[in-house]
Amino acid sequence: MENGLHTMGEVNGSFYQPSAFFMMGIPGLEAFHYWISIPFSALYLIAISGNCMILFIIKKTQSLHEPMYYFLSMLAVTDLGLVFCTLPTTLGVFWFNGRRIGFDACLTQMYFIHTLSFIESSVLLAMAFDRYIAISHPLRHPSILTKTTVMKIGLAIIVRGMVSLLPIPFLLKRLTYCGKTELSHSFCFHSDIMNLACADIKVNVFYGMIILLSTVGMDFIFIVLSYILIIKTVVSLATKEECLKALNTCVSHICAVLVFFIPMIALSMIHRFGKNVPPLVNTLVAYTYLIIPPALDPIIYSIKSSHIREALIRALWKKSEFEW
Repeated sequence: MENGLHTMGEVNGSFYQPSAFFMMGIPGLEAFHYWISIPFSALYLIAISGNCMILFIIKKTQSLHEPMYYFLSMLAVTDLGLVFCTLPTTLGVFWFNGRRIGFDACLTQMYFIHTLSFIESSVLLAMAFDRYIAISHPLRHPSILTKTTVMKIGLAIIVRGMVSLLPIPFLLKRLTYCGKTELSHSFCFHSDIMNLACADIKVNVFYGMIILLSTVGMDFIFIVLSYILIIKTVVSLATKEECLKALNTCVSHICAVLVFFIPMIALSMIHRFGKNVPPLVNTLVAYTYLIIPPALDPIIYSIKSSHIREALIRALWKKSEFEW
């Protein structure tokens, strides 16, 4: 029916939008989707339980009520948002072969996926700024990053992400679409939807590129700049022990930055220039970008942050004593 409408619209030059898109799991492995869902379910479970644990520990531990851990709470909330954006459709495809998603529902999911990704990028920048102030200006750190300032930064991050991406759904709704309605993933991406249109998409491409470079691109540049200044400060420290101690406070954040930005940059390159990249590679990079960081972030901070680790051990010890 939709293909018939498309043909009529194309001949008459009329405007056409499909009522729904059809999502794809892992190309070539459709017969194994049920089994593939097991590691995906495990990753989702780790992401949800790990980030909830981080939020619980920070809330209950008074000594963690500091800027670094407020930003970590923002990161955990953002990771949970990304998980709940992709979990229903991804597991729906794997478990029930539920590939259909309504046009407006797809645009809504796409908006929140990209908004939360941009928010996560900005939170990582805020965390880099916190590390720079803590290492380079330790005496001024409490007066610079007050609770009010952290709240303002958090609000600015949310507004920036939501406002910068608000035009994207409307730019996609103005397009007329071709007969093809199959997406490349089990969730909705801007570039994926845009490439299904049979209209001129130059405005979408230009706006998407400008927003990506002016937000995530600038965030990454400022994160790198922050660490250049941190290294400059660390090198000037008197002893090797002081130097290692200062750098050790940054290890977990550096890991979180790499886990987030490497697959994001790879996916952006594939969408922009990787027309000949096998669909399986495109799909795996997309899953890595959206599912791996939320699962790994709480593990990274639990292992590398002694304060989080100690608070977690205390919480588990109290629980075991209570049960005993």
